[in-house]
Amino acid sequence: MTVGSGTVSFQTVRETNLGVVLRTVRELAPCSRSAVASATGLNKTTVSSLVADLMARGLVLETGETSRQRVGRPGVLLALNDSSVAAVGLEVNVDYLSVVAVDLLRNELVGRHVPFDARSAGPEACARRIARTLRETMESPQLSGRAVVAAGVAVPGLIDAPAGTVTRAPNLGWQGVRLRDRVEDLLRTAGAGEVPVHVDNDANLAAMAEYRVGSFAGTPDLAYVTGEVGIGAGILAGGELLRGAGGFAGEVGHLALAPDGPECACGRRGCLESLAGIGAIVREAVPDRVPDRPLSGSDVAELVSVAVERAGSGDGVAVGALERAGMWLGRGLSTLVNVTNPSVVLLGGYFVPMGPWLLPGCRAEVVANVFAPGAGGCRIELSALGLSAAARGAAASMIHALDVGLLPLPAPGAARAAAVPGGS
Repeated sequence: MTVGSGTVSFQTVRETNLGVVLRTVRELAPCSRSAVASATGLNKTTVSSLVADLMARGLVLETGETSRQRVGRPGVLLALNDSSVAAVGLEVNVDYLSVVAVDLLRNELVGRHVPFDARSAGPEACARRIARTLRETMESPQLSGRAVVAAGVAVPGLIDAPAGTVTRAPNLGWQGVRLRDRVEDLLRTAGAGEVPVHVDNDANLAAMAEYRVGSFAGTPDLAYVTGEVGIGAGILAGGELLRGAGGFAGEVGHLALAPDGPECACGRRGCLESLAGIGAIVREAVPDRVPDRPLSGSDVAELVSVAVERAGSGDGVAVGALERAGMWLGRGLSTLVNVTNPSVVLLGGYFVPMGPWLLPGCRAEVVANVFAPGAGGCRIELSALGLSAAARGAAASMIHALDVGLLPLPAPGAARAAAVPGGS
């Protein structure tokens, strides 16, 4: 490694070390500078300089407490500053937008659920609504005085994450949409400044939310299955997302289970999504309430509510539809479990209120069809994060990106100087 004129500059080394110290304080807090030096292998003088820099950027603070050291002066304890920055996550789905903002400790600051017919709106109108919702969130009183480090956007479909492009989202009717560039441009034009926007698959981000803050947080091998009009899976192996060569892993909704089954939005027949997706379920569960046209986004939540209400009252049609969907869901998940062997599969979205009728058949099919005894130890459970899972994961992933150096650290004083963006 050459410093200065060579391949790695002094500034690059320092920025890397800032990230190392920031992550160490997160892991050890409250901790002394000496503890940080011991954990990182950096000398105390360097650590003191880096801590001073992080304090100037509003990311680290002194708690006012001191450590009890056997030798020398007591060390002042450090912690992350939970009042300095924020990250925003937003999920766009067929019938809603969900937005969450979190602080540096990933505590939720803002949570909103906005009914929105994204499928009917089309990509341009949807990009404008996304930008407007992000801007409104950034302007909210809960984020006053905070520097917004980035915004993450979760979309149901195939996502080229490095390019920020929605390659294909059949349930939204999108193909080749350069969403990141468009939303960043809209935010900039509206006076929100240069806010980095990152786009990823909704199931991937929901899986990361489960791993970081869900009921099974810290479980390194888990899968999250979206319960929406479409079905996708975010899969963690050893605590890392399983993305595949092109970043398109986890499309379990398009497992072909019944060659003569109903037509799927992807154009094929008998996909899991066409048998156990929310649209398929409500068409069978409440046929008298389904309009004689393609379901709009605004239809879905109402039909789910009616289906659950009827099943709860013992309506045979609704109960039968939900139980059949659970069976198909279990058959599809059996393939996922056979291939990836997660410790737990979490069902999210609209699957959660339908859980009492879905779970028994789903679990039975997984046990019957997974090769390993006892389904390889895999549990099928309901997510506790509700419809905000992907948005929560998007926001938390932006904080993680800050920690590992994938986002620039805020400039010194940025949090204190953060102004409320204007425009409408």
